[in-house]
Amino acid sequence: MKTIKADLAVIGAGSGGLSVAAGAAQLGLKVVLFERGEMGGDCLNTGCVPSKALISAAKAAHEARHAGRLGVHAEPTVDFAEVMAHLHRTIETIAPIDSQERFEGLGVTVVRESARFTDDRTVASDSVSVRARKIILAAGSRAAAPPIPGLSDAPYLTNETIFGLKTLPGHLIIIGGGPIGMELGQAFRRLGSAVTVLEGGKALSKDDPDLAAVVLAAVRGEGVDVREGAQVEAVETTAGGVAARLAGGEQIEGTHLLVAAGRKPNLEGLNLEAAGIEANRQGVVTDRQLRTSNKRVYAVGDISGRAAFTHAAGAHASLVVRRTLFAAPINVEKLLIPHATYTQPELASVGMTETEARKVHGDGIKVLTHPFHDNDRAQAEGDTAGFGKLMLDPKGRILGAGIVGAHAGDLIEPLVLAMDAGIKLSALASGVVAYPTRAEISKRLAGQYFTPLLFSPRTRMLVSLLKRLA
Repeated sequence: MKTIKADLAVIGAGSGGLSVAAGAAQLGLKVVLFERGEMGGDCLNTGCVPSKALISAAKAAHEARHAGRLGVHAEPTVDFAEVMAHLHRTIETIAPIDSQERFEGLGVTVVRESARFTDDRTVASDSVSVRARKIILAAGSRAAAPPIPGLSDAPYLTNETIFGLKTLPGHLIIIGGGPIGMELGQAFRRLGSAVTVLEGGKALSKDDPDLAAVVLAAVRGEGVDVREGAQVEAVETTAGGVAARLAGGEQIEGTHLLVAAGRKPNLEGLNLEAAGIEANRQGVVTDRQLRTSNKRVYAVGDISGRAAFTHAAGAHASLVVRRTLFAAPINVEKLLIPHATYTQPELASVGMTETEARKVHGDGIKVLTHPFHDNDRAQAEGDTAGFGKLMLDPKGRILGAGIVGAHAGDLIEPLVLAMDAGIKLSALASGVVAYPTRAEISKRLAGQYFTPLLFSPRTRMLVSLLKRLA
């Protein structure tokens, strides 16, 4: 076995691991990166990138069918093979950015093998043993399979396998009504599949119910059968595909089954005990500096048990680079992480929901909303679904924000910046926004806070006095 001494050993070449490796290598450190699967990890190969490519194709089909509202009439033909070819072309186009060749060009030693701890500061694969000053765990997560009788024997799909389909499902059953279930359920329905989503609790349960209700109404309106409170008691293989039996005895038969019921961290095979690293069902236990119980080892991204988003992993990586390379103080709990669900309409939020804000501040909070129906760009596009929402504390500071509507994932960013940088509502309200754009929604939301004061009897009296001096 080859032995290497390094400044940094990184396990996992997803968003977090690649960001740490690139930053450290470009600053002159000796870095060894282990990856047993595809470079780019889940996001590039089986997550964000392929799902958004599929969603874009589905959106094109949907908009062609409904362009009559704009005076354009068309009936699209969906070629599923070409849709999947588009998906894989997208992956192939982005892949060079995350490739082994690029990172070796940066000076990183890339080892395409599984890695495990052999002691508190050594990581080894089948061919290499690396003794490192610091070690970064970025092994990510994978789809979790709930303990449903018969599921392990059924030919079910996850995000790791669904993008390998060669034919369009006739009837896709989805277990799980979270963001992945809603996104893919709507996309496959638009491409021509019948879709049934089975959710044991509330669909989109982690989102503000007011925002989620708009998405669910739209998805159901397109023909997706979203069933909440639907407990799946068993799964079995049938002649035509699969069947899910619900509590109460109802049996739903489909051609394909997608399990989208949460994620689990990739802890197996790492031999964490040899390094004295504590872990639980959520992932590796870390402190505010993303350090594990072994102070030489840090964890970033999904495996840390924190926000399981690609952008969160990237943010974690930036913090760890600051800490391990520059000895700068960091606090991961101060990160403000937005999230988005890429249905149509999109749903994006940051900070507290209204329910969470009321638990902390009671009835002292102020809730502001503004509909896209009153946005001129939305009217011109014939797509006015949704609204924006702000939760403010008694002093007018933003506690949380949410947007549901077209491009919500982009439109949430000014509100994220305002919260993160402590920008006052007055700055949002007075800023000049290009017209007509959907971006006006942030300005309109902020402006509502000042409306009662601006048009109050006291202000009217002041204006009456001042006009005599003009």
